[in-house]
Amino acid sequence: MAAKKKQHLRPLSQAASLCSSGRVWTWEPGLVGDVVRACPTYGRLLARAVIGGLSQTDGRDYSLVTASAAFGEGTFGKGILKKGMCYGDDACFIARHRSADVWCVADGVGGWRDYGVDPSQFSGTLMKTCERLVKEGRFVPSNPVGVLTSSYYELLQNKVPLLGSSTACIVVLDRRSHRLHTANLGDSGFLVVRGGEVVHRSDEQQHYFNTPFQLSIAPPGAEGAVLSDSPEAADSSSFDVQLGDIILTASDGLFDNMPDYMILQELKKLKNTNIESVQQTARSIAEQAHVLAYDPNYMSPFAQFACDNGLNVRGGKPDDITVLLSIVAEYTD
Repeated sequence: MAAKKKQHLRPLSQAASLCSSGRVWTWEPGLVGDVVRACPTYGRLLARAVIGGLSQTDGRDYSLVTASAAFGEGTFGKGILKKGMCYGDDACFIARHRSADVWCVADGVGGWRDYGVDPSQFSGTLMKTCERLVKEGRFVPSNPVGVLTSSYYELLQNKVPLLGSSTACIVVLDRRSHRLHTANLGDSGFLVVRGGEVVHRSDEQQHYFNTPFQLSIAPPGAEGAVLSDSPEAADSSSFDVQLGDIILTASDGLFDNMPDYMILQELKKLKNTNIESVQQTARSIAEQAHVLAYDPNYMSPFAQFACDNGLNVRGGKPDDITVLLSIVAEYTD
């Protein structure tokens, strides 16, 4: 049985009592099941690329055909879609402003639940704040870390106390320059696939086994007991993309249960760039990861990582799974 993701919580009665005095939210597994949402970008998309990648066409703006799929941990079958793009402790957003498409996946750290804190509150609020800043134009496309930084410090200054931690992976497509700008803090991440091969990917950030880099807000007086990383610690990258490139962004629930070769096998089934096809593939990937997460005999990437760290672990890792699947396409107004 896989262990849940950790927050660095030292034995500290003060932190426990302060956290438990806050709002307690009980997640009911029956209310959040597999959820699938199509997220077509605004405006008309002209997807003339052949999947697998073509050479860039100078002077033409790019955009995305994007779909999302998610499963909450411990849920099976069809469930009820929660308001907003929050699935279990995972949260995400897809937004657009002028010349950029921006999207992000965050994963609330489950260890806070032991202290009476709902992990989804932090990740969900962080994503809503990021989305609002993007829609207001308060960001620079080439600096996705700036979006995380502004959002995080806004949460720190919030008059309403908010406790918790979250990983985050934010990606920005500059439609005019055809460049992708990324920032990843923790163990959510992205892949860029071209011609059936991974050409770019995020680097996972871990302090030690199952303890990823994370943005955190601790109870007053307990800051030293909670692991908290700066947004500037995120791993950043920038690179050109091409028409037909596939960009998969997901929480660790996907990558802990599906190795690259399985993901690539699913992506090969994507034969065209219409939203229905992208949606079907996104769902198929999330669904397969969800099934593998509950296979006790499967040697998952998470189990292999655990073994590499001296632990005798086998099976998948039950977790929330959020997948955002995008194809780079030509954009026309």
